[in-house]
Amino acid sequence: MTNTETITTTETSTTEGYLQYKMERTKHIALIAHDGKKRELCDWAYRNREILKQHFLCGTGTTAQLIAAKTGLPVKAYHSGPLGGDQQIGARIVEGEIDFVIFLWDPLEAQPHDPDVKALLRIAVVYNIPIANTLATADFLLASRLMDQPYTRLVEDHAHHLRQRLTQLSAEQA
Repeated sequence: MTNTETITTTETSTTEGYLQYKMERTKHIALIAHDGKKRELCDWAYRNREILKQHFLCGTGTTAQLIAAKTGLPVKAYHSGPLGGDQQIGARIVEGEIDFVIFLWDPLEAQPHDPDVKALLRIAVVYNIPIANTLATADFLLASRLMDQPYTRLVEDHAHHLRQRLTQLSAEQA
């Protein structure tokens, strides 16, 4: 797998009020960890490198570099989380370029970029992205039968709902 792979996620209209995003067999996985969790994520990636090598990996700054060094796998590195990396990952989710996220954050340690972390978690939910915040959840994601096949996730079509709301408000004012 190379970091120059063409993104194959597609967005098309589906049932009224929802969009479809198709994940191909090769998943685009974002790997993120706060400082106190980096070793945990690196060790997990090393144990799962045979599965992960079949997928496109990316991550924030140091985490991506550490995982690449430990596993020998290519990992596209974005900026460090506090320097905009979490926002870059969020933007890739919005653009349909990330299929799921493994984000080990430290719940006992305040982070200077907590608003960015919250925004990333929120955007993952808005776009119906599987997100693992623990290694147990990450193990379940990798063990899923859906890892090795295409999958289509539904995402609420917010533009559709906005048009409906505007129509409703216009009718009420008439």
